[in-house]
Amino acid sequence: MRMSNEVQLNCGIKIPIIGFGSYSFHNDREKTELAVHMALKMGYRHFDTAKIYGSEPAVGKALTEAMRDGKIKREEVFVTSKLWGSDHHDPVSALKKTLERLGMEYLDMYLVHWPVKLKEWACYPVPKEDDFEQLDLETTWSGMEKCLDLGLCRGIGVSNFSSNKIQRLLDFASVPPAVNQVEMHPMWRQTRLREYCAEEKIHVSAYSPLGGPGNLWGSTAVVDSPILHSIALKHNATPAQVALKWGLSKRSSVIVKSFNQQRMEENMKALDLKLDAQDLLDIEKLEERKIMRGEVYVNETTSPYKSVQDLWDDDI
Repeated sequence: MRMSNEVQLNCGIKIPIIGFGSYSFHNDREKTELAVHMALKMGYRHFDTAKIYGSEPAVGKALTEAMRDGKIKREEVFVTSKLWGSDHHDPVSALKKTLERLGMEYLDMYLVHWPVKLKEWACYPVPKEDDFEQLDLETTWSGMEKCLDLGLCRGIGVSNFSSNKIQRLLDFASVPPAVNQVEMHPMWRQTRLREYCAEEKIHVSAYSPLGGPGNLWGSTAVVDSPILHSIALKHNATPAQVALKWGLSKRSSVIVKSFNQQRMEENMKALDLKLDAQDLLDIEKLEERKIMRGEVYVNETTSPYKSVQDLWDDDI
């Protein structure tokens, strides 16, 4: 039997557990629009974007076209975007601009993309040394809560936050984050973070659930893993489906990014796969290696994070 394809968040709304990621290095608007239309036909209902991806206009255009043509209603899709570091001073204005780019009245989920504050001009993925500012998370989060109060989004959350950083956020938050979107896959299992988030009723959403093959910073180590290949063979599945089902079995949602029709269909079919207890034990034996380490947010002079350990605390 296919597992339920939504989970309820602490803010009362439901999130579809398979999300369609829209980041691509080339950010080809036409290809992204076509991929979103194709994804809708296949049953994807959760679409993940961000200001820094540059994909908000394409995602918004494809979704609003599908709504206009009566293929979907707005309330049938779940749209996530993210606050970039250069907008921490004013999340409300940043979200209004995101909504303009999407052509929408509200977001379903708005996430703080990284625990990193940048100068207002630093609207690019790799900050320069003099772009960093001291993070004042209390002010940033207050701005996120205001987005919620104004009805600009239905939920707020974080991304790339360690357990320690979430703990500090909860010390002053009036509204707790509903989601923490982090790298998570069979070779970076996030056990400590998942346990902490479960205690605090924060949903963990997995980006790069296949290890990010095809991304500049990504790796094929997950989909090439002999253990995953052997489990896939046993179930007449693919290693990618095994990796995705592993993430879903941990009660996480997974954000998959492929614009290839065959792989998009394959990823959706991970819902039908059933892993047994031995499969899950075998996956636990895989050596862990974080792929997205965030080194670009670390330096010894201007960043609040002098080392990768500072950025991720005990979660690395």
